[in-house]
Amino acid sequence: MKCSGLSESQKLALALEHALTREAKIWKVPTVHDFTLKGTDISPLYYEKAVLWIKELNALFQFSSETFALAVSLLNRLLATVKAQLKYLRCIAIACLILAAKINEEDEIIPSVKKLAVLSGCKCSPAEILRMERIILDKLHWDLYTATSMDFLNIFHAMVMSKWSHLLNGLPQRNPSRHVAFLTRQLQHCMACHQVLQFKGSTLALVIITLELERLTPDWFPVITDLLKKGQVDNTQFIHCKELVDQQLLGFWSPNAVYIFNPANQSIQTHLDGRLACCSSTVKKARQSYSQGQGGWSGLRGNAYEDDTQTDEFFDGFRCLYNEDGMPETGQTSNMDGLEGQEEGSNTCPPLQPAPQIDWPKSV
Repeated sequence: MKCSGLSESQKLALALEHALTREAKIWKVPTVHDFTLKGTDISPLYYEKAVLWIKELNALFQFSSETFALAVSLLNRLLATVKAQLKYLRCIAIACLILAAKINEEDEIIPSVKKLAVLSGCKCSPAEILRMERIILDKLHWDLYTATSMDFLNIFHAMVMSKWSHLLNGLPQRNPSRHVAFLTRQLQHCMACHQVLQFKGSTLALVIITLELERLTPDWFPVITDLLKKGQVDNTQFIHCKELVDQQLLGFWSPNAVYIFNPANQSIQTHLDGRLACCSSTVKKARQSYSQGQGGWSGLRGNAYEDDTQTDEFFDGFRCLYNEDGMPETGQTSNMDGLEGQEEGSNTCPPLQPAPQIDWPKSV
């Protein structure tokens, strides 16, 4: 697609138009009927586990977020096309990831099928994976690429930043690339929820952007109205999707996350001594439980100020309150990362809960 001689806004408009055309032509997802995906014996629970497993493998092999989104899109299109069985779900999932990687990734970073089979623990032979690849290619008529929700998220975010770049002003350690990385983690979380499976990628991406803008600025409505018009998103679908995503993002934060607050003002240190002692006691107990095999942590990070670009699975909700020196910005608070400011008497140490496990059936 040639964009030479065009302005930034024209390039983005052209990219959005092309993505919408591809989505309208190819988008297809399975529907839930009688507690299973229609035409299969796969329950929504195992569908979600399959998507989460693809996400884990995507991170293991250091593929891009675009590869993950395309792999999920291929999975959805195939499950909506064929009468798949649960016992083949793992093989289908890894084959979709491999096909997506062949489209988006450089050849030198894609492991061999044999290595992928071993490292993934999929319990499929290389021959079975290659056979599944051919089946997917045949059922999807070799037309694999479509505009994914990740593509739309990047386009919509670029449109917002090109026209309303001031929205990120005053937010420490926040730039457009880190901001879209945070939104990507929200999007991936929602992609594993079967409740939002019915919505197109353009609708889901715009909802993620909308919920974030509502937290950032009171003047979000004109921005979203403009994007709704450009994205040709149905208002009814948009509102329904927004309600479901808002509920899903309530569970975006890990129940076992321990946040560490390092005050710069000595005058408030005395008020926090009791809280920090509580955190210290909780962490000690957690370490003892972990060493004794009584459960795992899913969100504890030793360095609360680690760079966003190295945080793939979890995000420190207090990070945006700090400048480059790791000290809190005076007079600035933000709840853009989904956490409201805590009152002085509240408990800052959430109770540890067992981390969720992905238990595949023996037949898979």
